[in-house]
Amino acid sequence: MSELRYDGQVVVVTGAGGGLGKAYALFFGSRGASVVVNDLGGSFKGEGNSTKAADVVVDEIKAAGGKAVANYDSVTDGEKIIETAIKNYGRIDVLINNAGILRDISFKNMKDQDWDLIIAVHVKGSYKCARAAWPYFRKQKYGRVINTASAAGLFGSFGQCNYSAAKLAMVGFTETLAKEGAKYNIHANVIAPIAASRMTETVMPPDILANLKPDWVVPLVAVLVHKDAQENGAIFEVGGGHIAKLRWERSSGLLLKADDTYTPGAILKKWDEVSNFKNPEYPTGVADFMGLLEKSMKLGPNDKGETLDFKGKVALVTGGGAGIGRVYCLAFAKYGASVVVNDLVDPDTVVQEIQKAGGKAVGVKASAEDGDAVVKAAIDAYGRIDIIINNAGILRDKAFTNMDDKMWDQVIAVHLRGTYKVTKAAWPYMLKQKYGRIVNTTSTSGIYGNFGQANYAAAKCGILGFSRALAREGAKYNIYVNTIAPNAGTAMTRTILPEEMVQAFKPDYIAPLVVALCSDKVPKDPTGGLFEVGSGWVGRTRWQRTGGHGFPVDEKLTPEAVLQQWKRITDFDDGRADNPQDGQDGLKSIMANMNNKKGGASKKSEPAGEVNAEILANIEKAKKAEASGTPFKYEERDVILYNLGIGAKKTDLPYVFEGNENFQALPTFGVIPFFSAETPYNIADVVPNFSPMMLLHGEQYLEILSYPIPTSGTLISYAKLLEVVDKGNAAIVKSGITTVNKETGKPLFYNESTVFIRGSGGFGGVKKPLDRGASTAANKPPSRPADYVSEEKTTEEQAVLYRLSGDYNPLHVDPAFAKMGGFKVPILHGLCFFGIAGKAVYQKYGAFKNIKVRFAGTVLPGQTLVTECWKEGNRVVFQSKVKETGKLAIAAAAAELVDGAKGKL
Repeated sequence: MSELRYDGQVVVVTGAGGGLGKAYALFFGSRGASVVVNDLGGSFKGEGNSTKAADVVVDEIKAAGGKAVANYDSVTDGEKIIETAIKNYGRIDVLINNAGILRDISFKNMKDQDWDLIIAVHVKGSYKCARAAWPYFRKQKYGRVINTASAAGLFGSFGQCNYSAAKLAMVGFTETLAKEGAKYNIHANVIAPIAASRMTETVMPPDILANLKPDWVVPLVAVLVHKDAQENGAIFEVGGGHIAKLRWERSSGLLLKADDTYTPGAILKKWDEVSNFKNPEYPTGVADFMGLLEKSMKLGPNDKGETLDFKGKVALVTGGGAGIGRVYCLAFAKYGASVVVNDLVDPDTVVQEIQKAGGKAVGVKASAEDGDAVVKAAIDAYGRIDIIINNAGILRDKAFTNMDDKMWDQVIAVHLRGTYKVTKAAWPYMLKQKYGRIVNTTSTSGIYGNFGQANYAAAKCGILGFSRALAREGAKYNIYVNTIAPNAGTAMTRTILPEEMVQAFKPDYIAPLVVALCSDKVPKDPTGGLFEVGSGWVGRTRWQRTGGHGFPVDEKLTPEAVLQQWKRITDFDDGRADNPQDGQDGLKSIMANMNNKKGGASKKSEPAGEVNAEILANIEKAKKAEASGTPFKYEERDVILYNLGIGAKKTDLPYVFEGNENFQALPTFGVIPFFSAETPYNIADVVPNFSPMMLLHGEQYLEILSYPIPTSGTLISYAKLLEVVDKGNAAIVKSGITTVNKETGKPLFYNESTVFIRGSGGFGGVKKPLDRGASTAANKPPSRPADYVSEEKTTEEQAVLYRLSGDYNPLHVDPAFAKMGGFKVPILHGLCFFGIAGKAVYQKYGAFKNIKVRFAGTVLPGQTLVTECWKEGNRVVFQSKVKETGKLAIAAAAAELVDGAKGKL
């Protein structure tokens, strides 16, 4: 095969001073192109600037006999970058939008600057460069654009709401450019690369980085931008010698009669059909709503199902003053919610309409961009916020060649930044109440791109990326985030359709899905979904990915080799295609290819069980992550409640009466403040195949760092990942949490919590946990009879009482949930019977410095806990059994006594 060449062409590469950008520049320089090497010279966080980075690359290209010129402008001044190409070479043929920065931070701690800077560089920068190049492309009837997404954008990534939004925005933007450019031979494609760079080297092990060099990405881009390339509007993931193509897959979905029997309950009753992918479509645009509507009209009335109840819930709808937003407001009010109607023009008409019908509503006249004011109205009126429907929007449609910065900025501001600002303002309230439902609005123009809507498509796809990342951060707090792409009638359709069809295109047939998603009734996958909806139909949309092709990692990859495997790379129909759901799925083929060597290792693109580099990298990153600190405020009543929860009796006045001169918190109270501590990492990112249903609390270690324990105050807990151990068919995750007294700044408690997660091993991690002294000691009981035995019968209500100290897992109270977990009845919290055993040790032997237990079995409320103790010098070794069954509940346990400790009661 002859070598792919770019002689006489001009290639602009942004962010070309290092990493992937440098590799692009050097390659095109070596294949005959004149290269504009753009680099601002800032840090990967977007700080500072320097001319040195670009100059070094230019010198290298020239030294090898190539042609290159440097540019030091920010991508937000894209016209200056393109001007450099025109001034020096008179044309531009290829634009590679590669410049990028990271500002990773949990959504709770994200500041507007973290959001704005990421959107400016990735989204506005890509727009500005493409917009400046576009007139030249059109005039010469030739152009090639590569935009850069990432796995974080495609799937959403914890701690990267800003980056995920920016990177998925690139998909909608690219698809629109592809549609607008096609007739002018302008092709735009988007890649999701994983390559070693300044951004990845801080979080990935060196041996993995060696196989993720940028050289693996360049050949794909070289093929896509060649003059003979046919691909346009395509999405590829690439890295580590593996290349695959992605496309959208849409379920056949659920079709119901579009009439007044089309209710949230009717949708929920047939929820499984929504995600039925048996006969999927592979769309490039909106569904055939006309055809769906004709079928819907022929159906009989729906079974309305359960009537949902939102009493006590507060729902905020942006853009709620008219159209689809008004219908949402009326629907939530009808089902009992208090509604906050936000609209920039007129919220009051809808408020009055709700009040007239006997509902509760307040209005707030403000832009969605002023999210703080919008959410404040909800808090001022009702004291809480449970539901957000981010619906506000504007259109500034214009062919890309005529689009100006104002049109771009306004649409990004209202849709993308407005969604971020309202959600950001509500997030602390939702975290605190451990409840939230958010529905964000994308559109088919965003998912598939649409002529004349480059701004709108970027904003709407960005909202989807934001939602996917936020869903990951919110899941553990019972905050669910979903995204809808609604199809509703407009003034234009009214003039060409029969009236009954116009009626069926009403926004009234969008609202039932939105209401259903905000309920507690979605039976499975309640968060992170993308749904297309309208006219009685709801479908789910997801990624489909080819099996792709893996090239040997021990030989140099060339564009020509990529071209030879093009059919295999892009073939969705050979039986190897899959549906990646998250970043781990997204990278499994790339990581599996690490073992593909020319010397004879398998060339199959199948996951290798040995090493999951993404998980290993995430573990290293998570270990370095620092928590911002989670406050825990408590009063004497909370101490009494805890003491009662672990079996204190009415006669134990020091535990149950705040007026007693010895009133105290039992030492195991130290496990309560840490329980709500926010971790600076997501457990699903540090183990594969994570499911909360497979998680078992394995061990607990508690140190009491200072006595007496305050009976009221504010404590701050800082969580840290200590280690993740790979046990083959399971994983062990160990975290350490330090709790300090806010008033004095002194450490009060230190906890180590060990969880055992079935089905999450086999990722190539460390096989043995570290020895941490007392927190990991085996604590084998001596062979002699116990020195002391305590017997305590729990009550039938013990679990119901203990949960009020903060562990609200329904496993301990809801029989139906317990059955799902394989238990006949709700079981007692492990930390509850840990407290009962700890109380027995404390009452007999006095204060202890630390206590460690291994959970060996379950205890049912009402059973009797028998704790056997052996005093060995300054330590008490103990174990606890269930009297009724004889089975161990606590094993390998010990407490180290405070010097001179004496029994308390």
